[in-house]
Amino acid sequence: MDGTLVDSEPYWIAAEMDLVGAHGGHWSLDQSYAMVGNALETTAAILQEAGVALPIREIVDFLTASVTAAIRQEIPWRPGAKELLAQLHGRGVRCVLVTMSEASMAQVVVDALAEPYFEFMVTGDQVDNGKPHPEPYLRAMDLLRASDPSLGAHHCVALEDSVPGVASALAALVPTIAIPHIVPLGEDPRRTTWDTLVGKTHDDVAAVLSAKPTFNGAKA
Repeated sequence: MDGTLVDSEPYWIAAEMDLVGAHGGHWSLDQSYAMVGNALETTAAILQEAGVALPIREIVDFLTASVTAAIRQEIPWRPGAKELLAQLHGRGVRCVLVTMSEASMAQVVVDALAEPYFEFMVTGDQVDNGKPHPEPYLRAMDLLRASDPSLGAHHCVALEDSVPGVASALAALVPTIAIPHIVPLGEDPRRTTWDTLVGKTHDDVAAVLSAKPTFNGAKA
Protein backbone atom coordinates (compact mmCIF):
# COMPACT_ATOMS: atom_id res chain seq x y z
CA MET A 1 0.00 0.00 0.00
CA ASP A 2 2.50 2.63 1.18
CA GLY A 3 4.49 3.66 -1.86
CA THR A 4 2.65 1.37 -4.28
CA LEU A 5 -1.01 2.34 -3.99
CA VAL A 6 -0.58 5.62 -2.10
CA ASP A 7 2.40 7.98 -1.78
CA SER A 8 2.24 8.01 2.00
CA GLU A 9 5.96 7.72 2.68
CA PRO A 10 6.34 11.52 3.16
CA TYR A 11 3.70 11.26 5.90
CA TRP A 12 5.66 8.50 7.64
CA ILE A 13 8.89 10.46 7.33
CA ALA A 14 7.30 13.57 8.85
CA ALA A 15 5.86 11.50 11.73
CA GLU A 16 9.25 9.90 12.44
CA MET A 17 11.02 13.26 12.41
CA ASP A 18 8.40 14.83 14.68
CA LEU A 19 8.63 12.01 17.18
CA VAL A 20 12.41 11.84 17.36
CA GLY A 21 12.63 15.65 17.55
CA ALA A 22 10.12 15.73 20.41
CA HIS A 23 12.47 13.43 22.33
CA GLY A 24 15.51 15.61 21.70
CA GLY A 25 17.04 13.58 18.92
CA HIS A 26 17.80 14.07 15.24
CA TRP A 27 16.33 12.00 12.41
CA SER A 28 17.52 12.33 8.82
CA LEU A 29 15.92 11.58 5.48
CA ASP A 30 18.45 8.81 4.92
CA GLN A 31 17.38 7.18 8.17
CA SER A 32 13.75 7.39 7.11
CA TYR A 33 14.53 5.96 3.70
CA ALA A 34 16.12 2.95 5.41
CA MET A 35 12.79 2.29 7.16
CA VAL A 36 10.66 2.18 4.01
CA GLY A 37 8.67 -1.04 3.85
CA ASN A 38 9.67 -2.27 7.31
CA ALA A 39 7.31 -3.77 9.85
CA LEU A 40 6.24 -0.97 12.19
CA GLU A 41 7.68 -2.76 15.22
CA THR A 42 11.07 -2.83 13.49
CA THR A 43 10.88 0.90 12.81
CA ALA A 44 9.77 1.55 16.38
CA ALA A 45 12.76 -0.34 17.80
CA ILE A 46 15.12 1.73 15.65
CA LEU A 47 13.41 4.93 16.79
CA GLN A 48 14.01 3.83 20.38
CA GLU A 49 17.72 3.57 19.56
CA ALA A 50 17.50 7.13 18.20
CA GLY A 51 16.30 8.36 21.58
CA VAL A 52 12.52 7.93 21.60
CA ALA A 53 11.81 6.94 25.21
CA LEU A 54 8.50 5.17 24.61
CA PRO A 55 7.42 1.53 24.44
CA ILE A 56 7.20 -0.07 21.00
CA ARG A 57 3.39 -0.07 21.07
CA GLU A 58 3.18 3.64 21.86
CA ILE A 59 5.58 4.48 19.04
CA VAL A 60 3.55 2.41 16.57
CA ASP A 61 0.34 4.05 17.78
CA PHE A 62 1.82 7.54 17.40
CA LEU A 63 3.10 6.90 13.88
CA THR A 64 -0.13 5.24 12.78
CA ALA A 65 -2.32 8.01 14.22
CA SER A 66 -0.17 10.72 12.64
CA VAL A 67 -0.16 9.16 9.18
CA THR A 68 -3.86 8.26 9.37
CA ALA A 69 -4.70 11.88 10.17
CA ALA A 70 -2.70 13.03 7.15
CA ILE A 71 -4.35 10.39 4.93
CA ARG A 72 -7.78 11.56 6.03
CA GLN A 73 -6.86 15.07 4.87
CA GLU A 74 -5.50 13.96 1.49
CA ILE A 75 -4.80 10.57 -0.06
CA PRO A 76 -1.91 10.92 -2.52
CA TRP A 77 -2.65 8.08 -4.93
CA ARG A 78 0.31 6.72 -6.88
CA PRO A 79 0.04 7.32 -10.64
CA GLY A 80 -1.75 4.52 -12.45
CA ALA A 81 -2.41 2.48 -9.30
CA LYS A 82 -6.17 2.98 -9.03
CA GLU A 83 -6.64 2.48 -12.75
CA LEU A 84 -4.76 -0.84 -12.77
CA LEU A 85 -6.56 -2.00 -9.65
CA ALA A 86 -9.93 -1.20 -11.21
CA GLN A 87 -9.05 -3.09 -14.38
CA LEU A 88 -7.81 -6.16 -12.52
CA HIS A 89 -10.95 -6.22 -10.41
CA GLY A 90 -13.09 -5.73 -13.51
CA ARG A 91 -11.44 -8.72 -15.17
CA GLY A 92 -12.23 -10.93 -12.19
CA VAL A 93 -8.76 -11.02 -10.69
CA ARG A 94 -8.88 -11.56 -6.93
CA CYS A 95 -7.06 -8.66 -5.31
CA VAL A 96 -5.67 -8.59 -1.77
CA LEU A 97 -3.98 -5.76 0.12
CA VAL A 98 -0.81 -6.95 1.91
CA THR A 99 0.61 -4.07 3.92
CA MET A 100 2.70 -3.47 7.03
CA SER A 101 0.44 -0.55 7.97
CA GLU A 102 -2.12 -1.44 10.60
CA ALA A 103 -5.72 -2.27 9.74
CA SER A 104 -7.14 0.99 11.11
CA MET A 105 -5.08 3.04 8.66
CA ALA A 106 -5.36 0.66 5.71
CA GLN A 107 -9.14 0.71 6.05
CA VAL A 108 -9.17 4.48 5.50
CA VAL A 109 -7.41 3.99 2.17
CA VAL A 110 -9.59 1.06 1.12
CA ASP A 111 -12.78 2.94 2.00
CA ALA A 112 -11.70 5.80 -0.30
CA LEU A 113 -11.59 3.55 -3.36
CA ALA A 114 -14.46 3.69 -5.83
CA GLU A 115 -15.39 0.03 -5.32
CA PRO A 116 -14.50 -2.81 -2.93
CA TYR A 117 -11.56 -3.90 -5.06
CA PHE A 118 -9.82 -5.84 -2.29
CA GLU A 119 -11.25 -9.15 -1.18
CA PHE A 120 -9.51 -8.75 2.18
CA MET A 121 -6.45 -7.22 3.81
CA VAL A 122 -3.42 -8.70 5.53
CA THR A 123 -2.00 -5.93 7.72
CA GLY A 124 0.98 -5.49 9.99
CA ASP A 125 -1.06 -6.08 13.14
CA GLN A 126 -2.37 -9.40 11.80
CA VAL A 127 0.98 -11.19 11.44
CA ASP A 128 3.69 -12.26 13.85
CA ASN A 129 6.50 -11.54 11.38
CA GLY A 130 6.34 -8.53 9.11
CA LYS A 131 8.09 -7.92 5.81
CA PRO A 132 10.76 -8.92 4.75
CA HIS A 133 9.57 -12.19 6.30
CA PRO A 134 7.34 -14.18 3.90
CA GLU A 135 4.53 -14.57 6.46
CA PRO A 136 2.34 -11.70 5.15
CA TYR A 137 2.20 -13.18 1.64
CA LEU A 138 1.93 -16.75 2.89
CA ARG A 139 -1.02 -15.73 5.06
CA ALA A 140 -2.70 -14.01 2.12
CA MET A 141 -2.35 -17.14 0.00
CA ASP A 142 -3.67 -19.33 2.81
CA LEU A 143 -6.77 -17.15 3.02
CA LEU A 144 -7.24 -17.24 -0.75
CA ARG A 145 -6.91 -21.02 -0.71
CA ALA A 146 -9.88 -21.27 1.66
CA SER A 147 -12.13 -20.92 -1.39
CA ASP A 148 -9.67 -22.25 -3.99
CA PRO A 149 -7.53 -25.11 -2.63
CA SER A 150 -5.69 -25.45 -5.94
CA LEU A 151 -4.20 -21.95 -5.72
CA GLY A 152 -0.42 -21.74 -5.48
CA ALA A 153 2.18 -18.98 -5.35
CA HIS A 154 2.72 -19.32 -9.10
CA HIS A 155 -0.88 -18.19 -9.67
CA CYS A 156 -0.20 -14.91 -7.86
CA VAL A 157 1.62 -11.67 -8.56
CA ALA A 158 2.87 -9.22 -5.94
CA LEU A 159 3.30 -5.51 -6.68
CA GLU A 160 5.83 -3.88 -4.36
CA ASP A 161 7.91 -0.71 -4.12
CA SER A 162 10.26 -1.42 -1.19
CA VAL A 163 13.22 -3.67 -0.44
CA PRO A 164 11.46 -5.46 2.46
CA GLY A 165 8.27 -5.82 0.44
CA VAL A 166 10.01 -7.36 -2.56
CA ALA A 167 12.01 -9.65 -0.26
CA SER A 168 8.82 -10.81 1.47
CA ALA A 169 7.07 -11.65 -1.79
CA LEU A 170 10.08 -13.43 -3.25
CA ALA A 171 10.61 -15.41 -0.05
CA ALA A 172 7.00 -16.60 -0.38
CA LEU A 173 7.87 -17.64 -3.98
CA VAL A 174 5.39 -15.15 -5.46
CA PRO A 175 6.27 -13.69 -8.88
CA THR A 176 6.95 -10.04 -8.13
CA ILE A 177 6.67 -6.73 -9.96
CA ALA A 178 8.72 -3.97 -8.39
CA ILE A 179 7.79 -0.34 -8.96
CA PRO A 180 10.63 1.58 -7.24
CA HIS A 181 9.56 4.88 -5.74
CA ILE A 182 11.48 6.59 -2.95
CA VAL A 183 14.17 3.95 -2.45
CA PRO A 184 16.14 2.34 -5.32
CA LEU A 185 15.93 -1.44 -5.35
CA GLY A 186 19.04 -2.49 -7.25
CA GLU A 187 19.16 -5.32 -9.74
CA ASP A 188 17.51 -8.68 -9.10
CA PRO A 189 16.76 -11.12 -11.94
CA ARG A 190 14.12 -12.86 -9.80
CA ARG A 191 11.69 -9.97 -10.19
CA THR A 192 10.18 -7.79 -12.92
CA THR A 193 10.74 -4.03 -12.62
CA TRP A 194 8.42 -1.34 -13.96
CA ASP A 195 9.18 2.37 -13.81
CA THR A 196 5.52 3.22 -13.28
CA LEU A 197 2.01 1.76 -13.18
CA VAL A 198 0.76 4.40 -15.61
CA GLY A 199 -0.67 2.68 -18.67
CA LYS A 200 -0.22 -0.81 -17.23
CA THR A 201 -3.08 -3.21 -17.78
CA HIS A 202 -4.40 -6.61 -16.80
CA ASP A 203 -2.60 -8.04 -19.82
CA ASP A 204 0.74 -6.59 -18.70
CA VAL A 205 0.38 -8.30 -15.32
CA ALA A 206 -0.73 -11.55 -16.97
CA ALA A 207 2.30 -11.43 -19.26
CA VAL A 208 4.62 -11.20 -16.26
CA LEU A 209 2.92 -14.19 -14.66
CA SER A 210 3.03 -16.34 -17.79
CA ALA A 211 6.67 -15.53 -18.50
CA LYS A 212 8.04 -15.77 -14.98
CA PRO A 213 9.77 -19.06 -14.11
CA THR A 214 9.01 -20.61 -10.78
CA PHE A 215 11.87 -21.25 -8.38
CA ASN A 216 12.18 -24.88 -9.43
CA GLY A 217 12.83 -23.86 -13.03
CA ALA A 218 9.39 -24.68 -14.42
CA LYS A 219 7.20 -22.09 -16.05
CA ALA A 220 4.47 -20.60 -13.90
